[in-house]
Amino acid sequence: MRSVVVTTGTPTLGTGRALRTYGIVAALARSGPVDVVHTVHGAPEPDAAFRALEHVRYHPVVPSRGVGRAVSYAAARLRGTPKDFARGISRELVARTVELTDGDEHVRLVADGPIEAQALRRLGSRVIYNAHNLESQLRADIGDSGSRRSLERFERRLLRRCGEAWMASRADLEGARALCPTATLRYMPNVVDVEAIRPRIAEPPPGTPPRVLFLASWSYAPNAEAGAFLVRDVLPRLQAVVPDVRLVLAGGGAAQALGLDAGDPPPGVELPGFVPDLDPLYDAATCVVVPLLTGSGSPLKLIEALAHGVPVITTPRGAAGVDGDAGHDYLVADGAQGVTDALTGVLRGGSPWLGPAGRALAENRYSLAALAHRIAECGDSSS
Repeated sequence: MRSVVVTTGTPTLGTGRALRTYGIVAALARSGPVDVVHTVHGAPEPDAAFRALEHVRYHPVVPSRGVGRAVSYAAARLRGTPKDFARGISRELVARTVELTDGDEHVRLVADGPIEAQALRRLGSRVIYNAHNLESQLRADIGDSGSRRSLERFERRLLRRCGEAWMASRADLEGARALCPTATLRYMPNVVDVEAIRPRIAEPPPGTPPRVLFLASWSYAPNAEAGAFLVRDVLPRLQAVVPDVRLVLAGGGAAQALGLDAGDPPPGVELPGFVPDLDPLYDAATCVVVPLLTGSGSPLKLIEALAHGVPVITTPRGAAGVDGDAGHDYLVADGAQGVTDALTGVLRGGSPWLGPAGRALAENRYSLAALAHRIAECGDSSS
């Protein structure tokens, strides 16, 4: 079956949103050709990871500027589109999508996010809405894009209009069902290319300082909030019981997002910045922590850490996006002291089964093959 995926911005990796897009496109390509229609923004062409996907063609469009864009924005706002979403709507993107799908009743049309789904509103139930988050919850939590009530109205209309919506976590699926009981909802979790990830071969060498890794896209507000929680509330407690511990906050922009001096970080904090090769980072980590306090969806860096076979500690918010067995596949801890206690246990050699169990979970439920199988089934809307 041919699929058409519509997304804003040039497809490149580097953010959680981009990783979900990659997973959807790669999984769809396992069952047929995929056409990706995208605006040119952020990069002149798709990056190497996207270009390497077989059976995928890219259709770049240049969005209009000036009066044309102002008209599109005004029209979207009049239809109740939140301002941040309205800014991304492109008439050219819609026109190219119509060209590729017109007359083909069997094409699978996927709008990769709320901007894209709203832009394709006139195509009605032909559109599958690939949700990256439950937007009304996420943006209300981080104080973005208006009131929760206005966001809920927008999202409810979107869910009602689209033929179906793919939700990234079971928590998001239940939230969407409460918001719009008549919507057709399917659980399509975030995935990573598990087959391409080498699991950690061995524990860090004896005598090396224990390292707690938090790898994040720091422009995402819930990640910045989680990083500040680690530095402010968890690290001092952890250093009191594990004095030589190192907290590794990896990813470009961490220092700026957390208000730290990159050249002189607090004692025990490491800021390696952007790391192109993640294997050494995970190999050196005693464990990974994903301490989300707000947000929705399923944290892709948590799934990635599981695939690397490294023990993972997360919070109830992070675990809400993962369909695994807490205590077996990963640990869940709440509050600063709870997270400290869980980290202390793992750093002292506890829970040795976590790494292998997490890797198995990633293979079985969060791989491209698992997502491709789920998309092919698309039978039970509650599955």
